[in-house]
Amino acid sequence: MKISHHELPLATEAPIQILDVTQHVRDLFADSGIRNGIVTLISRHTTAYVNLNEQEPMLQQDMLTYLKRLVPRDGDYRHNENPVDGRDNAHSHLMGLFMNASETIPIVEGELRLGSWQSIFFIELDGPRPERRLSVHFMGTE
Repeated sequence: MKISHHELPLATEAPIQILDVTQHVRDLFADSGIRNGIVTLISRHTTAYVNLNEQEPMLQQDMLTYLKRLVPRDGDYRHNENPVDGRDNAHSHLMGLFMNASETIPIVEGELRLGSWQSIFFIELDGPRPERRLSVHFMGTE
């Protein structure tokens, strides 16, 4: 059994931003030497998440519109009355209720088993942030 762990540093530039990290994960995977196993990705942030979805610009715009309508930034949220780090970000935490902090993807015969239209996204809900990290953990056999 081979195990490989990486921290992928990311910076975000918008309040809500969808970053396609598929190629970054593929690059790390190419160096892992694993042929069969899994890769687990986890965002260790409470206002940034991991998602598998389609990489299509108009769909990504729809996703942003949906999130903003679902939980408006200017809602009357108790968390914003005394924010821990000075950020009025209750809406970001609430959006996160509908997302995953982690995703696990099978590795079969040297390939990430993503669907034809699937890409791996890091979704920022409380940006911009100069430093975010995505943990990437490979485990399997050579």
